[in-house]
Amino acid sequence: MSTVASPRPVTPNAVAPRRRAALDWRIRFGVLSLIWGFSFLLIKVGTHGYAPFQVTFGRLLFGSAVLVAAMAVKRERLPRGARTWGHLTVAAFLLNALPFSLFAYSELTIPSTLAGICNATSPLWGMALSLVALSEDRPTRRRVAGLGIGFLGVLTVLGVWQGFHGLDATGTAMALLASLSYPVGWIYVRRTLAGTGDSHLSMTGAQLLLATAQLAFVTPLFTTFPSHVAWVPLLAIAALGALGTGLAMLLQYGIVAEVGPTTAQMVTYFIPVIATAAGVAILGESLAWSTPVGAVIVLAGAFLTQAKPRR
Repeated sequence: MSTVASPRPVTPNAVAPRRRAALDWRIRFGVLSLIWGFSFLLIKVGTHGYAPFQVTFGRLLFGSAVLVAAMAVKRERLPRGARTWGHLTVAAFLLNALPFSLFAYSELTIPSTLAGICNATSPLWGMALSLVALSEDRPTRRRVAGLGIGFLGVLTVLGVWQGFHGLDATGTAMALLASLSYPVGWIYVRRTLAGTGDSHLSMTGAQLLLATAQLAFVTPLFTTFPSHVAWVPLLAIAALGALGTGLAMLLQYGIVAEVGPTTAQMVTYFIPVIATAAGVAILGESLAWSTPVGAVIVLAGAFLTQAKPRR
């Protein structure tokens, strides 16, 4: 699958052809963009009532429930083999447990708008890493230029000429590290789990279950049980998991199967726009001029890094 900047699991096998869905793919594409764009707002709301690890655990728990239900309906089985489960454990950490937790911690100190824009840097990290780790990905002038332009956009978002004034360095670094974790995970999956023969749904269901287990172990060690139920943050976490992780995965696979990964990955360029609009309009987050300008530069660079060389 082509590199996509989003907070979601990725599985290695090609999607089998399927019959056309009743709902047009463009509508599903729009719904997917909205779901992932609003995910950063939901993370922010969730952290208003619960610790970041609790937000991540709830997200994975509700997301896993949706995929397990889908597997039951389609009568899919979990993958078999110790080797597959071992690699899936690493993938669950790199693609789910780690980035989801980092984004949750980052939004304790940075706006959801900035977290959404940091997420858009994932194709840039993926481009840089693939040049080193994947021998079949050859650099072109256009893609290298996209890489440089993209990171120039990151510096614009951060306001480097102001000395990062008013910016929480730790929170921003966590969001950028979360975005870096995705392509690291994708490369790992591509090298270790390609050709297993298991379906996307089966592999992703197992991956989310493993990530949930990892957070179930970690969360009690670093957090205390809430003294009361904060209903609005809890509903935000439930929506983040069931919609932003579970349903979004099912929508993505359907779109990839129908129109291919190249078109499906265009959702990357809508996520920061929606995340910024939601953060400003609903949460009342402030927006300096450098944030949208830098975001446009980041997206332009990311678009260039995804350009395929002409034959």
